Amino acid sequence: MFQIFYPYEYLDSPFAIDYRKLYHAGFRGLIFDIDNTLVPHGADSTEEVDALFRELHDIGFKTVLLSDNTEERTLRFIRNIDTMYVCDADKPKNSGFVKALKLLGMKRKRVIYIGDQMFRDTFGANKAGIPNILVKYPTYGKEKNIGIRRKIENRFLKMYLKNESYCHRLGDIEKDDWVSPYPKAKKKLFCEISPLTFAISTKKEILKRNLQDFLRHEKMASELQSTSLPVVISAHDSGLIKRGPGIDATLQQNKADNIRLACSKMDGLIIHPGETYSFWKLVGNTTKKNGFKEGRVITNNQLIAGMGGGLCNLANTIHYMVLLSPLEVTELHHHSDALAADPGWVRKPYSAGTSVSYNNIDFRFTNPTDQDIQLRVWCDDNNDQLHGELRTTKEFPWTYAITEEDHHFSKEGDKYYRISRIYRETKSRETGELLNRELNWDNHSEVMFDPAMIPAELIRN
Repeated sequence: MFQIFYPYEYLDSPFAIDYRKLYHAGFRGLIFDIDNTLVPHGADSTEEVDALFRELHDIGFKTVLLSDNTEERTLRFIRNIDTMYVCDADKPKNSGFVKALKLLGMKRKRVIYIGDQMFRDTFGANKAGIPNILVKYPTYGKEKNIGIRRKIENRFLKMYLKNESYCHRLGDIEKDDWVSPYPKAKKKLFCEISPLTFAISTKKEILKRNLQDFLRHEKMASELQSTSLPVVISAHDSGLIKRGPGIDATLQQNKADNIRLACSKMDGLIIHPGETYSFWKLVGNTTKKNGFKEGRVITNNQLIAGMGGGLCNLANTIHYMVLLSPLEVTELHHHSDALAADPGWVRKPYSAGTSVSYNNIDFRFTNPTDQDIQLRVWCDDNNDQLHGELRTTKEFPWTYAITEEDHHFSKEGDKYYRISRIYRETKSRETGELLNRELNWDNHSEVMFDPAMIPAELIRN
């Protein structure tokens, strides 16, 4: 009954949000309230706010301010900020939210709204179908009616916080180094109590995903065709077996066997126009009964043995080919792309980094074109190489490329991280003209191998 007032996430401040995580999750637009969200009521922008918007634009976000304030107040606020705005929004009415979406030129599911009031910001965003984050307000201000409304909102907030199914719908998006100005004892999550509660939580997430898919009525690609379509859009090969000190050869062979089995479930898949590809809809549950073996998986930033391990390699190969095509990624999760040292230290962007885990961490994309697109994936006879191709019926008028800038490693505390910025470029096939260059991944990956193997010239202080 009250769920229309519940945000997707509740955090201390807009500065507590890890915006890179939101970008990696596929969001590209941000809509902000001003008063009691970015600054206290009626205050001008600060250097911290100005710097935040510069950072957001560097990451690749487009931004809009949505405020009930007058244009004069809004223009004064953004005098040092390069952003679009909607003033006199009259929230929670839909009209202001619709205007903001039009300015962004994006679908609702790719946009996040950030505000401080449940009855205006959260309610309005939910009515407009926009995922949203509620932040704590710094003061009541001098207006008595706001104070009264806040007291009522606090009752709704307590109900929201008790309803775990509505909390954290965006996942873990708080900055790892964020220190809350509102100290309180951290309540242990149900999944953290014991291995049993973790298993129960995992089952719950699987059921939730299945229910979401049922309610969305999304057309999933399922047709397999053995005959290859004539035109190759993109192709990618990757090694299956890693060898070196400390690498378990059995787990590596099991990984290759898992990938070969998964390939058999999707090789030749036709993604018709408007259809969605889902990695887990095709692969199914990675149980021993279904033929899968123990390979390497990442849990709590550690490489350990786990059933169905290694399938991230297959998802990453497919993702790389999708980036070199007109297909549109709709769900993507990242883990570290520094799982092992680069062979010969010849760097290849996206050699790893795509994360999948049955079935709540999926990899999905749609076909927005008017042509059938076919996925081919297979392993060679020696199980050493994974091969992939995307094919279609005739050439598209565009070509694509992946480029990387500022690749290096940095020591932060006791850990090392791979840092780079990876871009996706779209060009005209006929003229070679650059049509679009988009930051695809602001990479900051924890190194999972021995840092002593990193060449000294690639390490910066």
